[in-house]
Amino acid sequence: MTSLSMSVALNGGEGCRFLSGSHFFTKIDFNVSDLSNSLCKAFYGVRLNHLERYRVRRRCRFCVFSRIRKGQKHEYPWPGDIDPNLRSGHLNYLSHFKPLAEKPKPVTLDFEKPLVDLEKKIIDVRKMADETGLDFSDQINSLENKYQQALKDLYTHLTPIQRLSIARHPNRPTFLDHILNITDKWVELHGDRSGYDDPAIVTGIGSMGGKRYMFMGHQKGRNTKENIQRNFGMPTPHGYRKALRMMKYADHHGFPIVTFIDTPGAFADLKSEELGQGEAIAQNLRTMFGLKVPIITVVIGEGGSGGALAIGCSNKLFMLENSVFYVASPEACAAILWKSSKAAPKAAEKLKITSTELCKLKIADEVIPEPLGGAHTDPAWTSQQIKLAVIKAVEELSGLDTEGLLSHRHHKFRQLGGFIEADTVEPERKRSMKKKEAGIVQTTAELEAEIENLKKKARESKGSKPPGPTISDEVMENLRREVDKEMTEAFISMGLQEKLEAIKMELSKSSTASESALSPNVKERADKLAQEFNLALSRPGSYLGLKQKLETLTEASRLLEQQAKGESLKREINARLQEQMKGRMEILRMAREKVTRGEQLDESLTEEVETAKEELKEMLKSAKLEVIALGKKKLPSAPPDLEERIAQADLLIGEEIQRAVEAGGLREKINELKEEMKSANRERALELEKEIRERIVAVIDSEELKKKLESLTVDPQLHASPLVDNGRG
Repeated sequence: MTSLSMSVALNGGEGCRFLSGSHFFTKIDFNVSDLSNSLCKAFYGVRLNHLERYRVRRRCRFCVFSRIRKGQKHEYPWPGDIDPNLRSGHLNYLSHFKPLAEKPKPVTLDFEKPLVDLEKKIIDVRKMADETGLDFSDQINSLENKYQQALKDLYTHLTPIQRLSIARHPNRPTFLDHILNITDKWVELHGDRSGYDDPAIVTGIGSMGGKRYMFMGHQKGRNTKENIQRNFGMPTPHGYRKALRMMKYADHHGFPIVTFIDTPGAFADLKSEELGQGEAIAQNLRTMFGLKVPIITVVIGEGGSGGALAIGCSNKLFMLENSVFYVASPEACAAILWKSSKAAPKAAEKLKITSTELCKLKIADEVIPEPLGGAHTDPAWTSQQIKLAVIKAVEELSGLDTEGLLSHRHHKFRQLGGFIEADTVEPERKRSMKKKEAGIVQTTAELEAEIENLKKKARESKGSKPPGPTISDEVMENLRREVDKEMTEAFISMGLQEKLEAIKMELSKSSTASESALSPNVKERADKLAQEFNLALSRPGSYLGLKQKLETLTEASRLLEQQAKGESLKREINARLQEQMKGRMEILRMAREKVTRGEQLDESLTEEVETAKEELKEMLKSAKLEVIALGKKKLPSAPPDLEERIAQADLLIGEEIQRAVEAGGLREKINELKEEMKSANRERALELEKEIRERIVAVIDSEELKKKLESLTVDPQLHASPLVDNGRG
């Protein structure tokens, strides 16, 4: 910075002379009366307004003396110690975003308080070990294992409202935190070319793996001062117009666009509406669908309504595990629907705002994992997961041409909101059911059909009939999942969710989940909670869908339990009686084989069969099984003159063939066939064989031969063998 000091002196000289150094003299011609208008300058220590009384009319000569002094240079944007050889790294001197001087204070969310208690216990035990010098390693390891298990249980079963709290965590990494972690080079670009630069949206060019990208995203503050400066991540129209300018710039130069969403929504003050907030968002939506470069969006915190969608019309939408995306905040939704923001947990459940739910709805394409405890526990690891997902998506989209890229983006948004209509419900039942029950009919119809089929098969299966089909594991798993979901919704609507979570945390603290490990206080609280839940569930006309599913699940579980008991009993009987029954079953098998071959059973074998049956009956009774009846069947036995009849039939057929040979004059042909077979003339032999067969068939009287054979047919009423047990009880 420079400053200029001047003094004016009367000088009658005509010329102008300069002095060495930083002083110089110059000559200026002007009227003294003109100087009288300035009240802030001095003329040799006399105020100029005092000169008015002289009324000098003639022109005077003045010399102006000035001195230039150097001041301090401005620190932004160019510092005084710029390295001229800087070729890589982030141009930090071009950005206001600097590392914090102090480490952020840890913030504990409400549902994390039990974990804090365990952590304090671990710290206290370690402190005691340091002070006393005793070995508490076993106790410390046990507490650490409990802490890790409790942390895992808590963060793998988070409710939507809890994930929303993590997404709003004050220490959660911001857009610029991730950018500085994933880029090799980064320079921030400012301004919307209309005279404004919204700090709530940050844009810039960065490189990853040697490839240039255009990055832009919502920027929240890391403390109160930064949040005020960044307007808590809520952009004005200037921010969206800045983002639009950078999108067109990236489209012109062919840079892939990566956007980061972390905003509660667009800033909705009067000034923003006057400047065209809706128009700015609409322009972004329309323009993004026509950009010819890949667009990747990552939701790193909360994505609120149109303020998030204005930079979120992309080919791929990724969400961090604990991020949320919604059309209205759960608090606002609860205030509208239930007239109270206390119903925000219920609203968060209904809005389907979590990453897993949005992936099921095909709004989000992939969930990027976070470390246990949230992204703020390990920002660098989370940033690397984002980097891997972005690079993979860009490589995938780079294989598409311009038309394919635009079609991919359009198709992604056109298919949102699709659904499949369920089967129709009977009119009589539909009139008496509530709206929430309409979807239950289709869900449980398949399981009810299987249960009825299983009951029918169980009634029909007796004796030797095979058991009926079992309920599939997939159907049971779906039913259990739906019951768990309905139970969670019921607990939330009854206002018992907080009590349930408190009891779960108490159980996770204990080393075992057995009854003996539970304290009387926890047992009493659990019993009281169960009574309250059952009382609310038993009210007429309430939770009909949940009641129906619970009844279906109970019936299915009972049938499966009975089937499992039957299978277990069968295995136990086979294990106990296998060796004892082996010899008896061998006797029965031998008897059956003889009867099947048509042989007669001698008296000794018949007695052994009867003895084996009695012994088997006693064995089954000893296994506490009641023998209702023994199945018996008559097996056919061959008549005694069967072999004689077969011999007569062979003789009769041979005589008819000899008669046909003599009558047809085939003796010479047969001799010729023998000669040809000796000479290995196969073709001639086949021709002769065919000719002989045809002549024999033509000569033989088939009707007469058939009558003769029928007279030798075995009598169909075969002799029956003695009754033999078939081995089934």
